[in-house]
Amino acid sequence: MRTALFLILAALMPGQALAANQVALDNSVFIERVMTDAAGKQRVLLEEPKVVVPGDKLLFVLNYRNAGAQPADKFVITNPLPSAVRFADAGDTQPLVSIDGGRAWGRLGELTVQQADGTRRAAQPADVTHIRWAFQKPIPAGASGKLMFRGVVK
Repeated sequence: MRTALFLILAALMPGQALAANQVALDNSVFIERVMTDAAGKQRVLLEEPKVVVPGDKLLFVLNYRNAGAQPADKFVITNPLPSAVRFADAGDTQPLVSIDGGRAWGRLGELTVQQADGTRRAAQPADVTHIRWAFQKPIPAGASGKLMFRGVVK
C-alpha cells in the first residue's frame, strides 16, 4: 500500500504545464505536520512526501501564471483527487466539486449521493472525486496566483 500511495503522490509532484490561454500551472504536494517546539509552541511544517501512510495530512498547492500577452478569460482548473486521498477542504476558495468522476459539478453542501436503497444523503468530503476552480474574472497578462486544498491519505 505504501508503494502505491508513493506512486500516486509522485505523479503530483512539482511540474510545469502550459494550459489553454497560455496559463502556466505548477503543482506541488506537501505533508502537513504539526510539531511542538521546546517552548511548547505548535508550528505547522510542510515536508516533501517521500513516503506517506494512512492518516497523513496533505497540502496540494496549484500555482498559476498567465504567461500570455492577453488576459486569460473563462479559465478553469480541474484537479482529480487521487483515489488514495480523501478530500478535506479548500479553505475559503469554495471550489466546485464532483462526486461522480467529473460528470456533474456543484458546491459540496449542495450535492447529494444516492444510496443503495434509493434514498439520498448529503455528499461528504470523502465522496469528492474532482475539484474545480472556474475563474469568474479574466486573469490579466503576467498575473499569478495560488490555490490550495487539503486531503488525507486513506
